[in-house]
Amino acid sequence: MIEIRNYIRGEWVSIRQGRELEVRNPADQDEVVGKGFLASTREAEAAIAAASEALPGWSRMPAPKRGDIVERAADLLRAEQDQMGRLLTREEGKTLAEAKGEIYRAYNVLNYTAGQSRRMGGITIPSELPKNFAYTLRQPLGVIALITPWNFPVCIPAWKIAPALVAGNTVIFKPSSTTPLTAAKLVDIFERAGLPPGVLNLLVGSSSDIGDVITRDRRVRGISFTGSSENGTQIYTTCASRGIKAQCEMGGKNPVVVLDDADLDLAAEGIVSGAFGSTGQRCTATSRAVLHEKIADKLISEIIARASKLKIGNGLDPDVQMGPVVSAQQRDTVEQYIAVGQREGAKLVIGGKRPSGLPGFFIEPTIFDNVKPDYRIASEEIFGPVLSVTRARDYEEALEFANSSVYGLTSSIYTNDAGRIFDFCERIETGMVHVNSPTVGGEAQIPFGGMKSSGVGEREQGPTALDFYTDVKVIYIDHTGAARTSKFY
Repeated sequence: MIEIRNYIRGEWVSIRQGRELEVRNPADQDEVVGKGFLASTREAEAAIAAASEALPGWSRMPAPKRGDIVERAADLLRAEQDQMGRLLTREEGKTLAEAKGEIYRAYNVLNYTAGQSRRMGGITIPSELPKNFAYTLRQPLGVIALITPWNFPVCIPAWKIAPALVAGNTVIFKPSSTTPLTAAKLVDIFERAGLPPGVLNLLVGSSSDIGDVITRDRRVRGISFTGSSENGTQIYTTCASRGIKAQCEMGGKNPVVVLDDADLDLAAEGIVSGAFGSTGQRCTATSRAVLHEKIADKLISEIIARASKLKIGNGLDPDVQMGPVVSAQQRDTVEQYIAVGQREGAKLVIGGKRPSGLPGFFIEPTIFDNVKPDYRIASEEIFGPVLSVTRARDYEEALEFANSSVYGLTSSIYTNDAGRIFDFCERIETGMVHVNSPTVGGEAQIPFGGMKSSGVGEREQGPTALDFYTDVKVIYIDHTGAARTSKFY
């Protein structure tokens, strides 16, 4: 069993009182993975003070030197991916293959962002005045708070921590208290990579205990958040009232559109992997399938056949293809939505139950047919292995249904019609679009983020990763050596 600890001012802090936290394997509740106590306002205030004190020295370090530390962290993460992967599976529940895939993605993110430290230049801009040199440079915001969820407890923190550090900020990192152990392991890697004390601080605590402290303290100059739309909207509002930057990646209700000329085997495989991979617990999961009515029956049969063969169990078993949901609370939420779907009149064609003989928080792959676009199961984020199928008369109606959500994170279309592909890419209201592949997936060198209620603020990752974590400063250098008679504004 691992002790749950915080990391403040370069030291691991054990808390001996307060609200106790116990982490159990979601696939086997008899296994206690970690235990400890949640951070209080005292630890939060200490972490902010540590980050503030470390800021001058860290921000003055040359950016390539900061990038060197991030690159060393990437190398350590890759070298320890097997150990990290097993811990991630035991704590969060995803399969070992999915855990290792997440860690490799985090490695790519760290490696790419480290290289950005050598490309942090500004631009020179011609002035309309003679002997006037104008240019821009990027400067760090200061102390940054990073708030991350439990579903990707290595990769999401990595893609926030790395650009924050490369840009010269110091960090307060608040992971989900559901997955504190992988968070601590990631921070340990950064510590061993050579981060100075106070540059990166870890707080394992509840939002009710420490959330207001880290979001409202005047020393915190930016907040990057990934999580629910409700919490993200609240954080964005708080940041706006303080006049500081906010970046919020929130919910998704991602559609895949399948037209009547599509490769149905390819579409079926993509829908199953998109809907039930990571037990449907990812913001990019395929939660809606909008099918042309001509091929709907055949494609649904193909999807059911594949979903029914998925092996469910403990993710440490290499043959398992779908693990549990993360907690009893999450299982209850998913089961409530399954009941809602049945009451609304959708047709449950597979799943909807807990598989027998498994001790953890397991739910069968679940598919509803004949779902109307205004049903709750078609409009609200479930975050579990539940797929809602809606039938459309033609392409225009399919596009209308796909765009009917308040969310706009990612989408997908399966078709061989080039004209429809380009039309869909232009008209679909999502920040990311996939063609003839699932709604999930992304790459370290490519921006990530959504439209509408799925996100506010600058995009994460890729060439846009540093945008949120820096301010642009414009500099005018007048080298006339004399006062000017003309004025400009």
